[in-house]
Amino acid sequence: MSRLACTIHARGGRAFVKGTPLNDPQAWVYRHEVQVTRLAPHAPHVLWEVDAGGWLLCGYEFIEGFHPQLTPGSGDIGPLVRTLTIMSEVHWPEALRKKPLHTRWAEFLPTHVPSGFQGQGLAHTDVSLHNMLMTSADELLLLDWALACPAPSWADAALTVPRLISAGHTPEQAEKIARQVPAYRDADSDTVTAFARTVYAAWENWERTRPLPHRAALTAAAREWAAHRRSVPFP
Repeated sequence: MSRLACTIHARGGRAFVKGTPLNDPQAWVYRHEVQVTRLAPHAPHVLWEVDAGGWLLCGYEFIEGFHPQLTPGSGDIGPLVRTLTIMSEVHWPEALRKKPLHTRWAEFLPTHVPSGFQGQGLAHTDVSLHNMLMTSADELLLLDWALACPAPSWADAALTVPRLISAGHTPEQAEKIARQVPAYRDADSDTVTAFARTVYAAWENWERTRPLPHRAALTAAAREWAAHRRSVPFP
């Protein structure tokens, strides 16, 4: 979605570059992404950030890899769990100012917001397949940290559940995988259930108001997860 996204070949090797005009109202998002990516685990290295010719250009480490498979039985699920576990242990840096997830989703939250929604973990919040990259070292990296914000430490594991369902897992299987992440396993049951309902409410709204080809399947998976959470107690 960047105004510029390309690979450059330089004397020092390849780099992936994202850029936007400096007068773009969303230019701050690119600077925020650079700041977060520098601190995020399992993310590409930031090589440089340059203002030149009226453009903001951000250079990232070029990584050879492929998007993972999240279907049942895939060998990529283990690396995914490892990455989510490491991410869940990182706190949001106080020096970075960003609207927390519970504020971003305020219109979709229940009347009484559970205190567990107000976490201070460093959350990616957009754990789609296109933002994941498997490397030759069997490591799963997360790309595109533009939507990162403070959130509960288990938020990214929870947001992965409907994506696993969409990939062919049952809700029970998807939650079994998510519970391999200690932060998700230890999360308050009622809070996670409210979170699942909030995810469905948000995605259903976006499917209606901002339709994109991939949203219908994800919304259906989120609906299935929310229904499962209402009917089955969280261990």
